[in-house]
Amino acid sequence: MKKYVMLLVCSLLLLSCKEENKDKTEYVKIPSANKTTDIAKQHPGKRIMEQECYICHNPEAPQESMIAPPMIAIKDYYIGDNTTKEQFTEDLIKWVNDPEQESKMPDALFEFGSMPYIPYHADVIAQIAEYIYDYDIERPNWYDEALKEGEGKSKMFKRSIISKEILDANTNMGMAHAMAAKTVLGKNLVQAIGEKGTIGAIEFCSTRALEITDSVSVMNNAIIRRVTDKPRNPKNTANEEELGYITYFKKLVAAGKDPKPIVKSEDGEVDFYYPITTNTMCLQCHGNPQEQITPETLLTIKSLYPQDKAIGYQDNEVRGIWSINFETQE
Repeated sequence: MKKYVMLLVCSLLLLSCKEENKDKTEYVKIPSANKTTDIAKQHPGKRIMEQECYICHNPEAPQESMIAPPMIAIKDYYIGDNTTKEQFTEDLIKWVNDPEQESKMPDALFEFGSMPYIPYHADVIAQIAEYIYDYDIERPNWYDEALKEGEGKSKMFKRSIISKEILDANTNMGMAHAMAAKTVLGKNLVQAIGEKGTIGAIEFCSTRALEITDSVSVMNNAIIRRVTDKPRNPKNTANEEELGYITYFKKLVAAGKDPKPIVKSEDGEVDFYYPITTNTMCLQCHGNPQEQITPETLLTIKSLYPQDKAIGYQDNEVRGIWSINFETQE
């Protein structure tokens, strides 16, 4: 009976807390005194961590394709027997705001490089820190074995030379596929513009772009796709996982960082992701109406793509990503 009373009290406290703070901040602090599974699932830090951090720190990714250490490793490194929640929160905020100088994970830094700076408000990081500190977080199925083989967390990130070589080979192959498709599409696009101007480019994209991309896929024994969160052609719509990578690359580019490919390998196959950014030529069709897009061009776009969402971009913004699947290199 006490269990149900306590849950009721926690629920009432949670509701009253939400009502009191709903106008102050988007993130609501949840009492951490009761570590029940239900409260853990509701914690805003969990939601933020899964939406933002898991893009790189995904605990479901295989060890060989991780692009950053799992969050449980961060918890193990940063939280010792005498570490207070306040100290952990402060350390996490410092690290996120200055990842090159404030990291306490030298082996992970050596393995993956420094985390790119992406600006987050301190309150957001504090919510993530509270969730990590107070609750059990997801452990990759390979994590405990990696600790055992590495004789502790200080060596767990050291991959074998063979694995590193294969990862580099997969990265290079993914970039080669992306650049091959980009070159062929770019050559045909320039030709269409030369023959009919911007209108010719739109007509080319509507009738030939997917066909040419598919042809390059066949020639390279890969599945090459260009996907986006703001599609012109609905067939280029990104799936849920790809949307996460697009969000990550957008934040990276907006912060002035040079994005690196995301490479995931499993069961002999590789999934490769790399951003597609806009340039001046792109803005003739993807910029702002009345500024870069002429009325005639806009009319053609609406005629060929009634559900178009691919406008409003500025120079050097993430328009979408290359999403490429191919057999792993060995």
